[in-house]
Amino acid sequence: MSVPGAEKKMPAALLGILLGGFGAHKFYLGYQKEGIIQLVLTFVTCGAASILGLIEGIIYLTKSDEEFVNTYINAQKPWF
Repeated sequence: MSVPGAEKKMPAALLGILLGGFGAHKFYLGYQKEGIIQLVLTFVTCGAASILGLIEGIIYLTKSDEEFVNTYINAQKPWF
């Protein structure tokens, strides 16, 4: 039995790892303000802040489906 919302875990993780610097994973999860902040940080730091997206993508993958849904879907925790 799957947890409602768990289907967003893998796409969000892949977006974080591959396009995290552009805030794609944030936009996918519905965090528009945080996605814009991530995008601006990446441009201001000449790409250095894109490491945050990579880290978040890995964190998403290491969480169980229940933890992911409770943290990022239900509790709306936008950062780490």
